[in-house]
Amino acid sequence: MDIYQWTRHFYESVKTEKRVIGSSLFSRDIYAVKMGVGAPVGIVQYAIHGREYITAKLAKVHYDVGIEKGSCWLIPLVNPDGALLSEVGIQSAPKEEQKRLYEINGGHGDFSLWKANGRGVDLNVNFEAKWGEGKKNVRQPGAENYIGENPFSEPETQALRRFTEEIRPDYTVSYHTKGEEIYWYFDQPTHCCLKDKRVALKLSKTTGYPLRYAKGSVGGYKDWCIQRYGIPAFTIEAGGDGLSHPLGEDAFGDIAEKNRYALYELSKGIE
Repeated sequence: MDIYQWTRHFYESVKTEKRVIGSSLFSRDIYAVKMGVGAPVGIVQYAIHGREYITAKLAKVHYDVGIEKGSCWLIPLVNPDGALLSEVGIQSAPKEEQKRLYEINGGHGDFSLWKANGRGVDLNVNFEAKWGEGKKNVRQPGAENYIGENPFSEPETQALRRFTEEIRPDYTVSYHTKGEEIYWYFDQPTHCCLKDKRVALKLSKTTGYPLRYAKGSVGGYKDWCIQRYGIPAFTIEAGGDGLSHPLGEDAFGDIAEKNRYALYELSKGIE
């Protein structure tokens, strides 16, 4: 069972509120499931980078644990096309797209390290938050770091934007691999900075991951949520830095153990 099939099966098994929030470039559904009721409301998104598809399975771990306070929407697989390119290979793409993908992958048939979506856009630099100003940004399609033609140029980021604008969350979390660290800062004003850091420290205590500042990293979902809504937003890099991409099932047990109660505890710290 590939990661998209797994995600669809998880979605279909859920008995609480759920919905399809959009579709990918290759017309695959992007699923969201809800746990809890009331406020505060969170959005947690996983696997926005293709090769980080193992994080999608954390959504079920979090769903099974639940949250202490409020409600939270989980979006297990934001980038299904990229995830399948990494996990399955170029045969997962429509036949008419395979030549183009092969070419923008530098003529290589190995897509295991692919981070981007089906167009070769890195979705986590495609948000309107200092878009195009990142130190690693590139301006042509490829496996990683391409910012796209403009902010929100991609159907996946458009879907996440629409859903976020509708839900108006009180906090968001983005799960990535790897490094076992938490990013929480994006030029917040002082009063927000102090509040957000207190919440970040709670996440740090729960997971055991230290707080970090990713200087020169912009255009991500976390960044846009902080800039657009002034809410606490976090990027959690799960999995030890000594591991190799893409992280597999052998790494998942440790990731699940350290992050099992992250959302449960986080929900209690949101004002």
